[in-house]
Amino acid sequence: MADKRLTLGCLGLVIIVVIIFALSGIGTYNSLVKLDQDVRAKWAQVENVYQRRADLVPNLVETVKGAAAFEKDTFTAVTEARSKVGQVQLGANLVNNPEAFAKFQEAQDGLSSALSRLMVVVEKYPELKATQNFRDLQVQLEGTENRITQERRIFNESAQAFNTRRMRFPTVLIAGLFGERFKEKAYFKAQAGAETAPKVKF
Repeated sequence: MADKRLTLGCLGLVIIVVIIFALSGIGTYNSLVKLDQDVRAKWAQVENVYQRRADLVPNLVETVKGAAAFEKDTFTAVTEARSKVGQVQLGANLVNNPEAFAKFQEAQDGLSSALSRLMVVVEKYPELKATQNFRDLQVQLEGTENRITQERRIFNESAQAFNTRRMRFPTVLIAGLFGERFKEKAYFKAQAGAETAPKVKF
């Protein structure tokens, strides 16, 4: 009789331990889902502001072309950079794929660089800067660039929160069970050479 009680007690203890681990695993999984969805939502906002910039670029180029018709190299560079941005496959899975994420960032950095060159061209044409249409586009583009910076920062914070939670023990074991589902998120990084201050020549 005592052996039967001991066996039932041990069995009950094992069942309680299994239930505790199951509930802990469910809680960990749910917290990873919540953080993953937060990263995806922040990523969608990053895509949104990049799309806004891509939509502004043709209008800006056409406005500048009218005043600076012979600056074809610059216009070609901007158009090609925008085209490369359009060729990168977007989507929520991009945040789980470091190689695709790096290609996306490289394409966006190329467009940023081409737009900077376009703005240098504009400096040569004071009459262009005086037109209302150009000023409106420039203000919209500057605002969009500021939004891009802000949304990238917010995305990086969200990715950091996910990655920190994912790497903690025992969450790392549970995340590992789901393979690609809870893969570590990539971060936006500074453009190559950003650590060097630009040289200004007069």
